[in-house]
Amino acid sequence: MRARILASILTVAALGMVGAGGTAYLLQRDRVLNQIDDRLQSRVAAARHLVTNEQALAESAATESATPVGATWTARDALESVIAGVIPDRNESSVGILDGRAAFVPGVEVAFHLEEDAAFIDRVVAEAQQDVVLGTTPSPLGTLRYIAAPIAIDGDVAVYVAAIDLDRELADLTAAFTTYAIVALIALLTIGAVGWLVAGRLLDPIRGLRVATSRITASDRHERLPVVGRDDVSDLTRTVNDMLDRLDTALTSQQQLLDDVRHELKTPLTILRGHLELLDTGRVAEVERTRALAIDELDRMTALVDDIEALAESQVAIPAWRVVDAAAFTAEVYGKARGMVGHEWLLGETASAPIELDPSRVTQALLQLVDNAAKYSPAGSTIELGSADLGDDIEFWVSDAGSGIPEGSEDRIFERFGRIDGGRGVTGSGLGLSIVKAIASVHGGSVSLSSSKEGSVFGLILPKTRPSGIPVEEDQ
Repeated sequence: MRARILASILTVAALGMVGAGGTAYLLQRDRVLNQIDDRLQSRVAAARHLVTNEQALAESAATESATPVGATWTARDALESVIAGVIPDRNESSVGILDGRAAFVPGVEVAFHLEEDAAFIDRVVAEAQQDVVLGTTPSPLGTLRYIAAPIAIDGDVAVYVAAIDLDRELADLTAAFTTYAIVALIALLTIGAVGWLVAGRLLDPIRGLRVATSRITASDRHERLPVVGRDDVSDLTRTVNDMLDRLDTALTSQQQLLDDVRHELKTPLTILRGHLELLDTGRVAEVERTRALAIDELDRMTALVDDIEALAESQVAIPAWRVVDAAAFTAEVYGKARGMVGHEWLLGETASAPIELDPSRVTQALLQLVDNAAKYSPAGSTIELGSADLGDDIEFWVSDAGSGIPEGSEDRIFERFGRIDGGRGVTGSGLGLSIVKAIASVHGGSVSLSSSKEGSVFGLILPKTRPSGIPVEEDQ
């Protein structure tokens, strides 16, 4: 990851430097080339102006002396005047061509001598017969940008040539961008070195995260990762710590469940083993008694396994959400509860408000509360079922006339196998209220309990709207 991050940074930086430098170089080069063409064009303009003035003077002198113009002003004279009058500039040279050969050269120091390149002279003679020619050609003297202008007087033709060495003219620009390339390379190396260090420091927490998580096992899962800073990595560390807490809680809960199941199954298995070991198969009555006892204990173990399965499903089930009216839903559950004989059933006050829930799961939880109330209430007593609007929540409640829950046992009674013998008797697997709590939890709700010696009120408090972060199985 460190190498990939660094490679991405260097690639983007290099592309940016190459793009910016290359674009600037090409623009500057194009500007220099345009300036060179302007300089060459100005040389021809200056030569034309000089020839025009000299020719006017020659015509004036010929008129005064009654001498023909051709006798006083020739192409050779014009070419000589141009070479002498148009002085080459830096990185520039000129030559006057007459009768196909170099006849005149500047009388000042020039950067290079065009007359030394015979091939160039021949090329210019062939091109510049009638029109001004602007061109570029490679030469032993350098890469030449040249302009050739013919001078024709009375059928006699001479050629004026001015040329600029492009290599020398672009040398300063090339040197500047060579320096830029060196500086850019140094900058890339610096970015690489700094990026390597910074990426290493940023990734240190992730390496620590990997090392720490590799040390966490099922038997040693209490280590947590130190959170440093307030960046994305620290957020990741906090998220991993939260995940480890949930895994620790799940594994602890699983171990506790196995311990509780082992304890709950130990008693019926011991009873069965003891009776079977002492069984006298010759006594029919004893065999019948043992058989009945074994079937009863097996039924109890079957019910226990079913309750454990129901609890496990309740803890991981994804609700099938529906919007229902709380009052109508309460009345529907009441209609199912009143079918239980042995008690008087009463529908209390109900909350008339819409609520989003899984009707099947919540009905299961409320009927579990109803069954719990029926078990621990005197025969013929009244059990009341209703619901209340708590603002953002709805509380579905079941009130019984039992002997109440001992003080300090309110939380224990909702734990697995959390049976409390407080004059209520001990029946069932002890998982019913755990199932109720699990169903409330997957709905984003909670359970409530209010108890006294006159009876208890168990409540299921659920939010009216599905909380964010709660999984969805099906929406309609």
